Amino acid sequence: MHRTNHLLAKSALALGMALLAAACNPVTTAQQHEGIGFRQARYAEISAMRGYRQCRDDALALDGQARAEGSPARYLASARLLDKCEAEVGPEAAGVAVDERMRAYAVGIQNHFKGGDVARARSNLETFKATFGGADLYFADGSSFVESMETLLGLRDRKAVGQFSVANVSADLKSELRRVRYWTRN
Repeated sequence: MHRTNHLLAKSALALGMALLAAACNPVTTAQQHEGIGFRQARYAEISAMRGYRQCRDDALALDGQARAEGSPARYLASARLLDKCEAEVGPEAAGVAVDERMRAYAVGIQNHFKGGDVARARSNLETFKATFGGADLYFADGSSFVESMETLLGLRDRKAVGQFSVANVSADLKSELRRVRYWTRN
């Protein structure tokens, strides 16, 4: 009998503590459904990025064809498709895979330039700087994507003394621009 009373007392104590804990931490209906909303938002992000990546892969395939053929029309088609991919990302995935999206948008800017649409390349470079908060990409040699494109697109004063020395652009680009400057003067 003593043992039964002891078990009943422990059970009552455990039940009391569980009720006390539940009373101190009430779960509202909104909190119960918060997990569902998070999952739906995450699913929307994943779906948007899956669509973006498929679109980007198609554009990069066009870019590869353009390089193989040296076709300005394919460069422009690739650039326009990359513009479309970025435009379709939407707000649900705007903060997802930012580095990946920056690289693809940079390829689009270069492809507009290679395709001969300099005005669109300039416009997209300004959009790139505004959209990605002044972030920059760097080529394998350490040169800056933004500074290189600004130089190529004529957004930097090419006549400034020492301009090529302080710009973070590749040595090949500096050499080529110096060569062009020499032959335009002589």
